[in-house]
Amino acid sequence: MSKMGLGLMATKIGMTQIFTPDGVVIPVTVLHVSKNSVVQKKSIATDGYTAVQIGTGAIREKLVNMPLMGHFKKANVTPTRHLVEFRVDEATLGKLNVGDALTFDHVKDCKSLDVLGVSKGRGTAGVMKRHNMKGFRATHGTHEYFRHGGSIGCRATPGKVHKGKRMSGRMGNENVVVQNLAVVKMDEEKGLIFVRGAVPGKNGGLIEVRASTHKAKRGRALRSEAQILSKNPMKASKAGGSAPKKK
Repeated sequence: MSKMGLGLMATKIGMTQIFTPDGVVIPVTVLHVSKNSVVQKKSIATDGYTAVQIGTGAIREKLVNMPLMGHFKKANVTPTRHLVEFRVDEATLGKLNVGDALTFDHVKDCKSLDVLGVSKGRGTAGVMKRHNMKGFRATHGTHEYFRHGGSIGCRATPGKVHKGKRMSGRMGNENVVVQNLAVVKMDEEKGLIFVRGAVPGKNGGLIEVRASTHKAKRGRALRSEAQILSKNPMKASKAGGSAPKKK
């Protein structure tokens, strides 16, 4: 995902499937885009970089603390539950004003999207669940050591555990970017985006959506070969002997 570029904030509704006219099933994730409004503009003169702060999600004023309430009142905008910042260039920054509502126009003509979300938290996990290690051999003589990580030492030199060593620890609950998800369908009236494949995070989670700079992937199930196989899974030899005979 590019660090520069304006995007939208969406809510993950969940997964479903869409059938094409040819009968091919496409697994999709449904994203709901509610109102996105510009809360703050950051420029090089005042902040040292150019960015725009986007607010989304309704919230009661009594639940907003005093510093954030002052921030919203200064911009003269309605308080929002979430605030997200997008790095943009000066040209894009000049086209936006505080209080503007972002619409589907930013992703309307996109063939594919890059999404960012926080993955589901799995708590503290061992090396087998977290890193897919196979574990110790379960033969005679092995006691209470089947799921251990094994030795982590490096002898006297350098005498320490290297950074990044695969060990047990917290699993999930981290930012995950999925690039180049094909857009299958858009419902601008209801604010829904149907993207092919899975999106990180739980249902109801906040998702950052940006236009992808990659060429959209069609996927195996959308190719003509897959459509032919889905219609007639039998081999040509069993479908009536239509396959050419070897000479």
